[in-house]
Amino acid sequence: MLARPVDFMDCALSLAGLALGYTSPNPAVGAVVVRDGVVAGLGHTQTPGSVHAEVMALQQAGDRARGATLYVTLEPCCHQGRTPPCTQAIIDAGVSEVHMALLDPNPLVLGNGLKQLEEAGIKTFVGEYEEKAREINEGYLKFITTGLPFVIAKFAMSLDGKIATQNGDSKWISGDEARKFVHYLRHIVDAVMVGANTIVIDDPQLSARGCSGRGGKTKLQPLRVIVDGRGRTPLSARVFAEPGKTLIAVAKPFDARKAEALRKAGAEVVELAAERDEIDLAELLVVLGRRQVTSVLVEGGNKLFGSLFDRGLVDKVLAFISPIIIGGDQAKSAIGGQGVSKVAEALCLSQARISEFGDDVLISGYLAGK
Repeated sequence: MLARPVDFMDCALSLAGLALGYTSPNPAVGAVVVRDGVVAGLGHTQTPGSVHAEVMALQQAGDRARGATLYVTLEPCCHQGRTPPCTQAIIDAGVSEVHMALLDPNPLVLGNGLKQLEEAGIKTFVGEYEEKAREINEGYLKFITTGLPFVIAKFAMSLDGKIATQNGDSKWISGDEARKFVHYLRHIVDAVMVGANTIVIDDPQLSARGCSGRGGKTKLQPLRVIVDGRGRTPLSARVFAEPGKTLIAVAKPFDARKAEALRKAGAEVVELAAERDEIDLAELLVVLGRRQVTSVLVEGGNKLFGSLFDRGLVDKVLAFISPIIIGGDQAKSAIGGQGVSKVAEALCLSQARISEFGDDVLISGYLAGK
């Protein structure tokens, strides 16, 4: 039986996936150097300020990079940042051909990296596995073009659309495999967001645990963001005992004594405009973007989800559906808010995908028009 030919761009994308969770606000990039059909060097983006994927792969390849082909998941940078431009490293290494999955929309790059390589006589190809490359860097792509974080709404519900019983119990609607995947999601995003009700009722930790060594490392934990207009977060909340940082968004003007108590508990308190104690979520996303938060995983609850969807602030949906029936007129559904008045006005997902996690089913997709 003949061996299946190696798909070098697919390999580069797998390497890019290894970088997720460690590179923000830089993109997660993978690179493979191939000489005479044999892999000569592999690389993926290191932490900010360290070498980029292309340079790592070229260093590994050494002299074998001359006359080789480079497969890279994003257009090589062509400007001086915290590291020298990758395009010059590629040219100096003597690479003869470069395949890029996706052009970099960063205004400092955006086709200029491609142009520099072509002007140096290097053959270039663009577009292999573009959709997969976009998915890996969906947070970076939105952030670099808008200055705003990519917002993912993640929730788990029963077959009848409930996220808890009428008494508020929600442990556990989803199974072990789904919950482990959620820790991976926390591992790759910059921030995790919940509403005050989720903190008061569920007292979650909101940390990434057991994910490739990230769990427990303070500087690599996602920022925990609590939307809490009235400052109801208990000082005993478990989020304050977890490694990493917690930001509580409150309605201004806010009680100075409450703010000081929350700060002593370990939180950063940010006062934002609000209407009837409901935080201006668009302003909150601007604040997060200014802090170079490129992606936010929203984990609840019903009211926060409703506000985000009503305001068109959600980019992607991850809905876990468990094969159970909860029932109850008073049991909450996943999404609150105003909603739509007609089914024809309902929000639609594009690129919908179905995955299985044990007995649970995950439906994921992007909000149409996003």
